[in-house]
Amino acid sequence: MPTIVIATTLVAALLHACWNALAKGAADKHLSMAGVIIGHLPYAVIGLMFVPMPDLACWPYLLGSLVLHFGYQVFLLNSYRIGDLTQVYPVARGIAPLIVALVSVTVLNVVLGWQEVFAIVLIGTGLLSLGLVRGAGGARNPKAAALAAATGCFIAGYSLVDGLGARVAGTAIGFYGWSAIGNAVVFAAFLRVTKPGTISRLWGEGRFVLIVGGCASYCAYALVVWGFMQAPIALVTALRETSIIFALFIGVFFMKEGLDLMKVFATFSTILGAVLLRFAR
Repeated sequence: MPTIVIATTLVAALLHACWNALAKGAADKHLSMAGVIIGHLPYAVIGLMFVPMPDLACWPYLLGSLVLHFGYQVFLLNSYRIGDLTQVYPVARGIAPLIVALVSVTVLNVVLGWQEVFAIVLIGTGLLSLGLVRGAGGARNPKAAALAAATGCFIAGYSLVDGLGARVAGTAIGFYGWSAIGNAVVFAAFLRVTKPGTISRLWGEGRFVLIVGGCASYCAYALVVWGFMQAPIALVTALRETSIIFALFIGVFFMKEGLDLMKVFATFSTILGAVLLRFAR
């Protein structure tokens, strides 16, 4: 895996953990999520000015990307509404390499060695352990863990679709730019129906998340989609999950969430599996 891909994916991981912390830390989760997603628009438009139009053959992938990203955002929003960042984020991010590896073997005919198998076992152990983590109030929160796991399924889905779609499109920025624009429009329409008035409050109450969170989120995933074109999707997906460790530090040191031995074990088990999955190839 090229060094430049490793470096950019690690930067993307840090940016991703930061915008997730903004979304979780905000009092109004719908407003913060709207700020992040709609905040993609100016950056996506600017990016499209400097790249060629994607190949028309990628449009089915773009439609699939829209559906999967929307599902991810809705489930993530509900996960953060009831669960801690240090519980929700590791489950959602940690399950994705597991699914991507499984699809790679069963659909894309990728052969896994013993290192990859061991990495998958580590990730699975971490995920099962996180289902037992207690929330901020001291009670177990299996519902948050279940929602986070569903979120992880959407992450795996859009990772595979976007990676393949960008390759067909011939341009990572072009593919993701159109996906981001479509996603912002769909999510804005969703909010108009479910949370009327949220969009009108964005510039006033959600300006910081709109500008900073939108930029961090757009740049993070643009780097990842570019990485999908340079290296195997399973490797980039696994390395990106180093964001789990960034989320742990942010949740504990900045958001004052509780830290117990189960949470530490689960988080580090998941990230160790993700790292091993990356270096095993």
